[in-house]
Amino acid sequence: MTIHCLRASYRSRILAIVALSGLLASFLGALAQGSRPVAARPARPANSAPAESSNTPALLISDIHFDPFHDPARVQELVAAPVSQWRSILSSPTSANQQQAFAALQQSCHARGVDTPFALFDSALQAMRARQPDARFMMVSGDLIAHGFDCRYAAVLPGSKPGDYQAFVLKTLSFVMGELRASFPGMPVYMALGNNDTGCGDYQLDPGSDYLAQAGRIFAEGLPLSERQQALREFEKGGYYSVAMAEPMRGARLIVVNDLYFSPHYSTCGGQPDPAAGAAEMSWLERQLAEARRSGQRVWVMGHIPPGIDPYSTAAKFRDICGGQAPVRFLSSDKMADLLVEYADVVRLGIFAHTHMDEMRLLAPEGSQPPGASEERVAIKIIASISPVDGNNPSFTVARVNPSSAALDDYEVIAANNQTGIDAHWTAEYDYARSYHEALFSSSAVKELIGEFRADRDAKTEASKVYLRGYFVGDRSMVLSPFWAQYVCALDNYTARKYTECVCSSARE
Repeated sequence: MTIHCLRASYRSRILAIVALSGLLASFLGALAQGSRPVAARPARPANSAPAESSNTPALLISDIHFDPFHDPARVQELVAAPVSQWRSILSSPTSANQQQAFAALQQSCHARGVDTPFALFDSALQAMRARQPDARFMMVSGDLIAHGFDCRYAAVLPGSKPGDYQAFVLKTLSFVMGELRASFPGMPVYMALGNNDTGCGDYQLDPGSDYLAQAGRIFAEGLPLSERQQALREFEKGGYYSVAMAEPMRGARLIVVNDLYFSPHYSTCGGQPDPAAGAAEMSWLERQLAEARRSGQRVWVMGHIPPGIDPYSTAAKFRDICGGQAPVRFLSSDKMADLLVEYADVVRLGIFAHTHMDEMRLLAPEGSQPPGASEERVAIKIIASISPVDGNNPSFTVARVNPSSAALDDYEVIAANNQTGIDAHWTAEYDYARSYHEALFSSSAVKELIGEFRADRDAKTEASKVYLRGYFVGDRSMVLSPFWAQYVCALDNYTARKYTECVCSSARE
C-alpha cells in the first residue's frame, strides 16, 4: 500500500483516537487550542479579472485508475482484441459471476477499495462533455491504470509469457487515452506518468526503455505536430517532455515532469535504486526553465506526485514532529521544489495529483530574502481523483484560463453523486472564485488564503469550511478538523525544517 492510499483506512481511526484519547495531540502539540475570533474576509467580486480571462476553457483530471479487471471473465477477451474493440466489450452486459469473481480478485490482491470500472469512466467522460463541451485542452496528471495492476494481471492470467504484462499495460493506456481524445476530437490532451503507469510494477521504471518508447507514442499522439517529435525523444529518455501549448494559449510552455524518479519508493524494474535517472531529469528541467526564461515564456509544470510534506500521512503515522521525528515527504528531496522556486518568475502554475484529494499548495522561498530579491512564488493545484478507491466521490475539474497571461482564472470541481457511475448525476462541488472571493488562482491569492487559514486555527471561517468540505469530495466528516492548523503548515512550508518550525511554533502559541 502506497503512502497516499492511507486516507480511507485511517480516516475513521484518526477521528476516533482524537475523540477518545487525544493521542494526536502528542504529535501535533496543539489540538486543544481555544477558539479565537477571526476577522471576516471582505467580499471581493469574483469577476474582476480581465474579460479575456474567460476565453479558454480547459479540463483538469487525474488518478483515473481505470480497472479492466472489473469483470475478470472479460479480461482474456480484452487481451485478444484490438483496443478499437474494447469499448464494445466493456459496455456489454457483465458476466453472470462478475460480482463473485471480482470480490475474489479484490481479496486475492488485498485491495483497499474499488477503482474505476468502465461504467464510471464512461459516465465521467459524458459529464466532461456536458460540463465543458468547448474545452480547448485537457491536463491529465497521472495514474491512468488501476492500483495493484500487476497482481490483478497475474491472478487473472497466470502463466502469461514474459512481455505479456507490459503489452496489456500499454493496451490499457492506449484505451484510456483514446477514450479521452475521442470525447474531445482534435483537442490536445497533455498527460503525465503516474507511479502506477509503468510496465513492470508500481513505482518501478527503467529510463530509456522500450516501454517508455511505446508509451511515449501513445501519449504524444494528440500533441501538435510541431511539438510531437521532440516530445517523443524526451519521453523515450525518461518519461518527461516539454511542449509549447497549442492555440489559443500564447507564449505558454508546458513542462511535464516524471517525478517517479524523485519518490523514495522508486526503483528500476530490477528492484535497484537509480539516482542517475533523477539527476538527469533535474538537469533537463533546469535547462527547460532557463530556456523559457530567456524566451520570455510563461510556464506550467505538471507532474503526478506533488513536492513537499504529506501532512495526512504524517498524522496517520503519528509522527512526533516536535519530538524530533521527521514528517512524511512526498518526494525524497526538495530539489525539484527548490528549482521551481528559483524560476518562480516564469512558472505560472504547478498541477499535481496523487493524493486523490482537492488541495492547494504554495512554493515560497525560505527565510528572509535579500533587498531587491524577487517575491515570486509558485501556486500549486492538486487535482482530486476520478477513482473512488479511498471512499471519495469521483470528480474532475473544469477551468478557465487566460490565454495571454497563462493565469488560471477560475475552476470548478464537478463531482458524481455515487461511486459507480451508474445513473450518476455530476454536479458542482464548489467554484473557486465564488467560494473564496478571489479573481484568480494565483500565487498571491493562494498566499492570502493560506494566511487566512493559518489565522483561523479552529476552522471557523467560511473559507476554511469550504476547503474542508472540498478536500475529500463528497465527504462532510471534516476529516481535517482535528489537525487543521498543522495541515495548513504544509500548504506553504515544503521543507521538513520549515514545516516542523511551523507546527511546533503553533503548538507553543
